[in-house]
Amino acid sequence: MKKHILLFLFLISFTTQAYNKKLELKTNSFISNIEILSDKFNINKLAVQHAIRGYEKLKEAGQLINQRYLTIADFSKPSSAKRLFIIDMQKMEIVVNTLVAHGRNSGVLFAKNFSNKNNSYQSSLGFYITGEIYKGKHGMSLQLTGIETGINDKAKQRAIVMHGADYVNDQLIQKQGYIGRSLGCPAVPQNQVRDIIQTIKGASLLYIYAPNTNYTKQSSYIS
Repeated sequence: MKKHILLFLFLISFTTQAYNKKLELKTNSFISNIEILSDKFNINKLAVQHAIRGYEKLKEAGQLINQRYLTIADFSKPSSAKRLFIIDMQKMEIVVNTLVAHGRNSGVLFAKNFSNKNNSYQSSLGFYITGEIYKGKHGMSLQLTGIETGINDKAKQRAIVMHGADYVNDQLIQKQGYIGRSLGCPAVPQNQVRDIIQTIKGASLLYIYAPNTNYTKQSSYIS
């Protein structure tokens, strides 16, 4: 009987150690990925941390079909910076780094104000799942579903999509110091829109980040 108890205790101890080791490796990998992406590619560290955390949660929940790519729009940077990053999650490499617009009422050079309301013409922060390609008034466009209640879940009502725009270009930055602004959509350069959309279509994750305490308090995906 005593031998059985000792064996049982040994098995519990072994299982616990194995679990803790696995958890430690996962944690170390998570931290390592944040450091690599943030330092190597100059992305805001919190933006990467939040994005990967949300990616892992949604991946485990089975909501991401296109799991290879994670897109971050880092609105802690000015619109004159290349602040859209498409990350290959298998290779931990950036495959696209380019300009992206914010909403006209969110700010001029920096996006500072955010809204989920119709006709606000502001950007909405948080996590979006990409949908299908369609041809709209801006040409080739990509559907976006905001998945955070009260934060960006009115994206479809507001017609928030990813599309190309002539006002997102380097020439405008040289002329006025910032790119043009959208009605709330994350608009990208017209000469890159096709490649961007083809890469991230079909239920991949887009995360729009800004250092905003209201969002941090509300979001359930980054806790």
